[in-house]
Amino acid sequence: MDIKKIDYFKISLEGNATEIHDLLNVFSEAGIGLLAFRALPAKDGYKDVVLFPDDSTKMKITAKNTGLNLIGPYPAIIIKSNTDEPGECAGIFKKLTAAGIIFEEASGIADIFDSYGVVLYLKPEDCDKALIALKD
Repeated sequence: MDIKKIDYFKISLEGNATEIHDLLNVFSEAGIGLLAFRALPAKDGYKDVVLFPDDSTKMKITAKNTGLNLIGPYPAIIIKSNTDEPGECAGIFKKLTAAGIIFEEASGIADIFDSYGVVLYLKPEDCDKALIALKD
């Protein structure tokens, strides 16, 4: 299991595919990869887009240079597993509970190769504690 602390950023856009394409294209052209991505409904037809870059510094510089109003960074932990044993994902939350960590939000996905990924949105003061708890 690969566990690491990452940053994420938020931005609100008009809720159409063209706006999201244009945003993602800006970062793609700057050579920034995304570890994860979410687009959620927001007010008045907008989408709140959440971006998890592989290079936070480069993302901040690119956003500033292109006039994008990114909010963040915020801390998160990303977990990638090459196996998907029954109960393995549940074990993540058991370890967090045992360490007294309350996550803000979580997202997960499984793939056809029997692996999965989880993103944990955490309070800044809980990130290091979560890393220690999850690596035990």
